[in-house]
Amino acid sequence: MPFEFKLVRRVEFSETDAAGIVHFSNFFRYMEAVEHAFIRSLGFSVKLDQHDPPLGFPRIHADCDYRAPLRFEEEFEAGLLVREKRTRSLGYDIRFRRVGGGEVARGNLVVVCVAHRPDGSLAPTPIPGELARLIEVAPADRLGSGPGP
Repeated sequence: MPFEFKLVRRVEFSETDAAGIVHFSNFFRYMEAVEHAFIRSLGFSVKLDQHDPPLGFPRIHADCDYRAPLRFEEEFEAGLLVREKRTRSLGYDIRFRRVGGGEVARGNLVVVCVAHRPDGSLAPTPIPGELARLIEVAPADRLGSGPGP
């Protein structure tokens, strides 16, 4: 479905802190990884160099609420749902679940499509039509109550 994507992975030792749980900052890396995998599953990259000027998708908002610890070697699933699709931006809800267990965290990202101008500046620009046509917003009943506590 072009509104949902799931990525399963195992916690690496380097992702844990002194208490033996995943350091909070790694959830932002996991959110980025599932977003990139979602876009790749559609046949694209978040770095669109074939456009002139090249396009990209920087974050304009990211947050994460933590519900339970995740530890070294545990497997977890990062499930992405497209919450919002606008002309120039995408909003994602991302839910982390322990494989065979319960919810670990909920996050959300908002990314905006930008053109990388030759002078180094960024300019918001519409998401290319060939990519935008492949992305749908998840049904409201799939989104639930959102990432709040």
